[in-house]
Amino acid sequence: MSSPYPHDPYTTPTPTSSNRLAAILAHLSAPIAALLSAGWLSVLGPLLVWLANKDDPYTRRAAAGAFNFNLSFWLLYVLSWVLIFTVIGAVVGIPLMIVLFVVSAWCHIKGAVRAANGEPYDYPFQIRVLS
Repeated sequence: MSSPYPHDPYTTPTPTSSNRLAAILAHLSAPIAALLSAGWLSVLGPLLVWLANKDDPYTRRAAAGAFNFNLSFWLLYVLSWVLIFTVIGAVVGIPLMIVLFVVSAWCHIKGAVRAANGEPYDYPFQIRVLS
C-alpha cells in the first residue's frame, strides 16, 4: 500500500517478505513472552522487534502498535491482580483477566494475519508511547 504522498505518516510502502516476517514476529512476540512470563513481559517482545527494526517503517509500525497495545493491557492486568487480591474485587478481577486474555489473543492473531498479507493493523486501546 503505497501513497501518492511520499511523506504521509499513515501509509507505508509495500513490505518485502522479510519485513512481513518481522512484523508477524512483532505481533506474536507479545503473547509468546506473556506465556513465558505469566504476562509480565508481554511488552518486551514488541520492544525488541521495534529496536531491531527502527529503520523499516512497516515493521516499526507493527512493533510500535503491539508494544503500545500491550502496555495498556499490562496496566489492566496489574489492575486485575490488585482486584483479585481483594475480597470483593475477585468477582471483577477474574472475569476482567479472562476478557483481557481473549481480546489480547484475538488482536495479536488478527495483527499477525494482516502482517502475513502485507497489510497494516492498528490495535485498539493503545497508550501511544512508541511510534
